[in-house]
Order: sequence, then structure tokens, then C-alpha cells
Amino acid sequence: MTRKSFLNAQSPVLNPHYPLSPSGAPPSPLPLSPSGAPPSPVPNTQFMIRRRSTPWIHKWSRPLIAAIAGCGALTTGYLTIEKLIGGSAACVAQAGVKGCNDVLSSPWATVFGQPLALFGFLAYTSMVIFALAPLAFNSKENNSRKQLENWTWWLLLVGAIAMCVFSGYLMYLLTFQIKAVCPYCIGSALFSTSLLVLTIIGRTWEDIGQIFFTGIIVAMVTLIGTLGIYAGVNQSDVTPGTSGQPVKISFAPNVDPNPAIGGWEITTTSGEAEIALAQHLVKIGAKEYVAYWCPHCHEQKMLFGKQAYQEINNNIKVECAPEGLKAQPELCKAAKIEGFPTWIINAKSYSGVQNLEELAKVSGYTGPRNFKYFK
Repeated sequence: MTRKSFLNAQSPVLNPHYPLSPSGAPPSPLPLSPSGAPPSPVPNTQFMIRRRSTPWIHKWSRPLIAAIAGCGALTTGYLTIEKLIGGSAACVAQAGVKGCNDVLSSPWATVFGQPLALFGFLAYTSMVIFALAPLAFNSKENNSRKQLENWTWWLLLVGAIAMCVFSGYLMYLLTFQIKAVCPYCIGSALFSTSLLVLTIIGRTWEDIGQIFFTGIIVAMVTLIGTLGIYAGVNQSDVTPGTSGQPVKISFAPNVDPNPAIGGWEITTTSGEAEIALAQHLVKIGAKEYVAYWCPHCHEQKMLFGKQAYQEINNNIKVECAPEGLKAQPELCKAAKIEGFPTWIINAKSYSGVQNLEELAKVSGYTGPRNFKYFK
């Protein structure tokens, strides 16, 4: 190295690439390292950019959504099985208080001929799939996985909004129409609300206004569809049949029950077979446990008809509602009655409305079976 080059390298004045200090004076020359080379520059930590950490809720939102939806699927799946096999849900009802089985036997518990719980099971299962799909998707293309995540987030949002609105309507029915206490129904409503909250806070949404707009549209469509589905619940109690054929019975009250007459007036008439079966049930000591406010108890009465049910009312009916006529709630409690109506025939329990053909079969009835009505 020549002397001139050495001076240029060491002198801030002669080296134009050497920066001046803020005061305009040349700074002190940098010390050389033992090897003779200038030391490595020290990074300016003032201008270092810190990597933003991902919030914990964004990391765990999908597993949490899947777990909650899984609980909802188990609950609705259990209720679906009980409804299909005609069993009773594990829900103890106090005498005079409507419970889960009254909800399951209500006209609102069946949609398109299938248990409402079945549709709830399908909805919760779909939410589990939407939540876990990106986590189980192994793709070398990051764009494909990113696109799947975006699509499933929108599906989760739409599904959660629809489920929340529908659950809200069911809570209205539970409180003001059915007037029952159903832990399964309340739990499902809490599950739906939790899914919506986690879907909204579980990721960073770029356009909050779009979420709001989507929520309004989905809520309106869901509410209109729900009202349309249940539009016929409060209609008709007897569906006319053809000549000589049994008539289908269904009942949804339009007025409050009257405890003085045991609920609502029986509008069907009895035939020979209905009266003979009622007398047989009295003879073998069968028992029917009812509550005057129970619509399905009234359906059972209509299956017998006014004349035949008078035999049951006078001899083997047990009123469980404390405010009902000739109430005997202590007998219902002793018999561990969980829903209405419940038949005890030959020491075996049969919950829910029973077609007269079924009552004839389990009671050993051998008389005429040309029953006029069926459920």
C-alpha cells in the first residue's frame, strides 16, 4: 500500500466516503483490529424492526372451535338417538315443571319429519370439519393452504351466525311457548354463541364492515327460513282421512289450558274399539301419568276420543301438575316420572304419546282394533 492510499484510508478529510460528525468535525479514526482490518460495524438497535408475535387466541382458535362444536355434536347426537328410538333423555323433571322430554315431544322438535336434533348434529359436525380442515391439509403450496384457511373462516362465520340466530329463536320458544327447562337446549345455545365469538376474535379480519354486512344478511335469511319452517306448527289438530281409514292426530294449542277440565276440550269421538281398549287398560290396572298443560297428553286423549278417555280419566289417570284437577304429584315423584304422558303397563314404562295399536299390543288386549285415529 502506498503512503497516499494509507493516508486516504485513515484520514476522514482525505477520504470522501468517511462520514463527518454532526458538528462538522471529522470523527476519531476507527481503531484497527489485531489483524489490521477495521472492525465490523455495530448494528443500530434503534432502527431494528421487531417481529410481531401472534396472539395466543389466533393460534388456538381453530382447536377451540372444533372442541366446542364437538361437544355440541355429542349432545345433539344423543338427543337424536333418543328421539328416533322413542326413548327419554336423561333429564329429571320435577312434578309440575316441564323438562327436556316435553321439549323433545313438542311440535317444534320435528322438522321435515326428522328430529330437530339431527339437523343440529349435522351443523355442529360441519363446524368441526371447517375448523380442522386447514390443520389437516398438507400442501407444499402455501397459497393453497392460505386459500383454504380463508374459505373455511368465512364458512365458520356464516355457520356460527346462522346457528346463533336459530338458537335464539329456540330460546324464545323454550321461554314463552313451551315454558320448559331444558339444559340440553340452553347448552346448545351457549355452544353456538361461543362459536360465533371465537370465529370473530380468532383471526385478524381485514374488513370489519364486511363481517357486519355478512352477519345482517345471514341473520335475516336464517330468521325468515326459521319462521317459514314453523309456520304450520299452530295449525290443525285433526287431519281428515279417506272413508274407512284412520285419521291422523296432531295438536298445537292456540289457547291456554284450563286446569278445571284437565287441559283442553277433547274434540274427537270414540268408537267401539277405543272404548273396549280403555276398559281393558282399567281392568289390568294400567296407569297414565299426565300434566294438564301438556299438549301431547291431549293428543293421547284425542286418540281415545271423548267417551273412551272418560274411562281412563275416572280410573287410571294420575295428574302430576300440582295445580291440576285432583293432582297427585307425590305419586308421580314416587314413580320417577320424567316426561308426560307416561304409561305404566304390566310394570313397564312407556314414555310419550302411544298409538292405540301399540297400547293394545303391550297390554295384551284382544278385542276389536279398528281404531279411528293414529299419531
